[in-house]
Amino acid sequence: MESGKRVLLIISGGIAAYKSLELIRDLRRREIAVRCILTKAGSQFVTPLSLGALTEDKVYQDLFSLTDESEMGHIELSRDADLVVVAPATANIMAKMRTGIADDLATTALLATDKPVMIAPAMNVRMWESAATQENLAILQERGVQVIGPEEGDMACNEYGMGRMSEPASIAEAIAGFFSDAGHSQQKSLIGKKAIVTSGPTHEAIDPVRYLANHSSGRQGHAIAKALAELGADTVLVSGPTRLPDPVGVTVKHVLSAEDMLAACEAALPADIVVCAAAVADWRVANPPSEKIKKNGSMPSLELVENPDILANVSQLAKNRPALVIGFAAETEDVVAYAQAKLSKKGCDWIVANDVSPETGTFGGKNNTVHVIEADTIEDWPTLSKEDVGQKLAIRIATYLENNPT
Repeated sequence: MESGKRVLLIISGGIAAYKSLELIRDLRRREIAVRCILTKAGSQFVTPLSLGALTEDKVYQDLFSLTDESEMGHIELSRDADLVVVAPATANIMAKMRTGIADDLATTALLATDKPVMIAPAMNVRMWESAATQENLAILQERGVQVIGPEEGDMACNEYGMGRMSEPASIAEAIAGFFSDAGHSQQKSLIGKKAIVTSGPTHEAIDPVRYLANHSSGRQGHAIAKALAELGADTVLVSGPTRLPDPVGVTVKHVLSAEDMLAACEAALPADIVVCAAAVADWRVANPPSEKIKKNGSMPSLELVENPDILANVSQLAKNRPALVIGFAAETEDVVAYAQAKLSKKGCDWIVANDVSPETGTFGGKNNTVHVIEADTIEDWPTLSKEDVGQKLAIRIATYLENNPT
């Protein structure tokens, strides 16, 4: 390919293997060359013929093929690419990567490679949540393996939850980001910086069994925390109740209410960066009863009081104010105008505005269309996955701090 960028794509066994075909198409459109290793289990879902047709290259399968060894030895194969990508990455191949097992061509190439490795996990929700898989994941990430996804959603086994492989477009975007100058620039490193990110909804008690909340999934805040940590920031994630796994490499403080979230943020200060991405409830019940409210034929009357404003509290600190404070404005109409007013009122440095009207599916969804607003500029971003928004925002933060040292 004209760009000279090369990916070794390892396709392991799982129904998500069919997505590898679209991933190859996307990478080729980006002028990234792809060579494939197909495992024995992977060949139950996609064929060497289809992969070869899309890559315009030989597909490698057999560790002991004399023909393959004479043309492209397994050591050379593992090092001939700029990046090694495992998609899908099953629980089995992740376990083998962690322990250094090399019993087929794919695992031998992974053990022998001296190039960066990226994986896109795909498995049943129970397998993903197992202690063994989470431990394997943590160790792989400690070794520098980059992880894309997984996502929450419906699975081929008729279950629902975390473990669904990220969509090919998201994986291709992450690979393109790896190859971009921004992905490698040491000048944009956040090493030595501390970040605090809030995420998810808050739950405000009505009584011991009921609460006020919203539809926030926490995906955006978690993605931002992960991206900041990947750029080297010492990152604290203060998360309301979500169904998401804790990002590896991030210190996570789990909270329920807005008051809890404010206290956790204050305890984590001082920091260089604060990103308030949580959808904090504006109000709480003034005096929630200690017993469940019973139905007695009439509607209960709830006295609501305003919750503390975490963004304003941090933005207006008189001492040890973070160098960069960023808020989020989730609006259903006049998105930019309301966000500009919020920027002025709260005293933060940036506002990230997004449309959460019901037709957008943003609240709780996988994608986001945001506008980054400063005092005198508005930057409109295209629709991206929330993971891509997190990465792009982290790079923007790093660039800002580089150009505005404190």
